[in-house]
Amino acid sequence: MVGFGMIFDETYRPVFERRCHDPLYTVETGPVYLHLSAVASRTGERVSRYVASTTNAALHQIQSFTGVAAIPDLLRTDCHVVCVATPDDRHFDAARSALIAKKHVLIEKPSVLSLVELDELTQLASENGVLAKVVYHKLADPDHKKLRTLYRDGVLRHVNNGYCSLLEPKSISGGQFAEWITGRNPATYVAVHYLKLVDFTFGPEWSLCRVSATGQRGLVGTATGPTWDSVQLQVVYRHPDLREAAFDIHTSWVTPDNFPGYVDQEVQFRFDNGVWNAHQRKRGVELTVENRTPGELKNTPNYHYNGTFLEPWGERSQRGYGIEVIERFFQEVAFVEFGGPAADRVHRLSAMRALAYNDLSADRNCVAIVQALEAILGRAATGTPGCVVNVNEAFGGLVLYEPGNAAPLVLYRNRV
Repeated sequence: MVGFGMIFDETYRPVFERRCHDPLYTVETGPVYLHLSAVASRTGERVSRYVASTTNAALHQIQSFTGVAAIPDLLRTDCHVVCVATPDDRHFDAARSALIAKKHVLIEKPSVLSLVELDELTQLASENGVLAKVVYHKLADPDHKKLRTLYRDGVLRHVNNGYCSLLEPKSISGGQFAEWITGRNPATYVAVHYLKLVDFTFGPEWSLCRVSATGQRGLVGTATGPTWDSVQLQVVYRHPDLREAAFDIHTSWVTPDNFPGYVDQEVQFRFDNGVWNAHQRKRGVELTVENRTPGELKNTPNYHYNGTFLEPWGERSQRGYGIEVIERFFQEVAFVEFGGPAADRVHRLSAMRALAYNDLSADRNCVAIVQALEAILGRAATGTPGCVVNVNEAFGGLVLYEPGNAAPLVLYRNRV
């Protein structure tokens, strides 16, 4: 692991704690055990507390590396896979080093912040014969899987527009991520979930067309600084029939901590022949426990994503699509390495790379939007709001235009 914070605790931890004694299994690979062998982190304090608290003897042998040489030290171990769960602006260097070391890599979203970085990582993965994947757990949400099924089966026809909203509490921006949040924005952090949902569910026949954004400041940082409280992002695609589809994605990390949903999520898509709506707080359960909700426990928990359970047969478990998508990645790695004769590894690797839901090579539209968004917000922070980025036009793959200025600024010259 590179990074050992909240994301590790929520999703990676239960995978390693279970699969070190209850292996992953497919007919092709047989049983495959997972062992968390090493961690690179800033101080190692969380790692020490975790090792001291766990009763799982297999996790007492974790090697903890800290300081400026933490990642090189980790890569000198005999680990097979590196999971990158650091703040988003630190993904590239860690992933690049791991791929050069010929390790399979799993990166938290967004994979990287620019297409130049994406190009380099994709090339390194290809040259070194390893997988490079991105965690997009919303694609494994049963409701979102059903949406894609309905669209692929033609029940819902021709998406026209959509609205997505994800509002996070102040404890995210003011607590857990306070050390790295300066100069950052909530859209880069969480809108990518919906960017991938839209791109994967309704693509790939269409093409990305243009990106625009605005936002608000003044709570997390100053009213004129580079740190954003809320962002409203619009992404436009063009269908093969030349009709356009527009998606508005609103994100914020300044919702009150005692808001009933804690993290509030809502999605609506309109089609030629229908409308699809989903709302996290309206699809599940409501819970009230005196002196425990909404702080320690949430009023509207999302057990589909991640929950701990006492199974009817007496077993304690932790499961949900946030965990399942991590396990699925390790199954893909296991299939490449152990799913048949060594001579056929290249074919197994190619088959796993072809999975567009998580392969780095299929992340181009999402990274393009992130790069455009960051450039637009950067211009707004320096006094030029209202910029628009066009995609794959005559001047280049990503081209930014400022209001009142006809001269284009090319952000990325190659085609997206």
